[in-house]
Amino acid sequence: MKPYYQDNYVTIYHGDCREILPQLPSKSVDLVLTDPPFPDQHPEYGDCNITFLDEFNCRQLIFWSAKVDFPLSYTAIHIWDKRAGGLGSFYERIFERNGQRVYRVFGFSSPSNKVRADYTQDKVYGHPSQKPYKLIDQLILMCNSANLILDPFLGSGTTCYCAKKLNRKCIGIEIEEKYCEIAANRCRQMVFDLVV
Repeated sequence: MKPYYQDNYVTIYHGDCREILPQLPSKSVDLVLTDPPFPDQHPEYGDCNITFLDEFNCRQLIFWSAKVDFPLSYTAIHIWDKRAGGLGSFYERIFERNGQRVYRVFGFSSPSNKVRADYTQDKVYGHPSQKPYKLIDQLILMCNSANLILDPFLGSGTTCYCAKKLNRKCIGIEIEEKYCEIAANRCRQMVFDLVV
């Protein structure tokens, strides 16, 4: 299985995560952080069966629609307050599995258009459910012992981008090649500050 992109921190695979994940060592993953296509917003992907995540015993943070029941067990529900809405709702739920029982609220504007992204110092990458990088940073930092992160629904690569920026390793899987390329370019173009 050849990666679409790989560097010292990030490995990106192009394909269906249900076909790629059985080839990866599941016990090596410390955190699953992902945003699957919600059944109510992306009917083109079918019912978006995410039961394969039961194979991972690590901590998991999974974005999920407020309109559809979450299909798996969980330990907490966090809220992403989008600060004035965006993408059709004012908030999204983040289900935590195998982790804390404390419920948290994260307030970050959605980078749903250029004006909002500029205001929050983010960029728009054309993915319909792009998450703000500051939110993903906070979720990763909340799981401070997570050294290897998995995102089986990578989209435009925010999870990989943030993991690399925070000196964590990340495996991302994306079914659409155009988003693999965007994610790879984001990781390829990162410049690290030199510590003197």
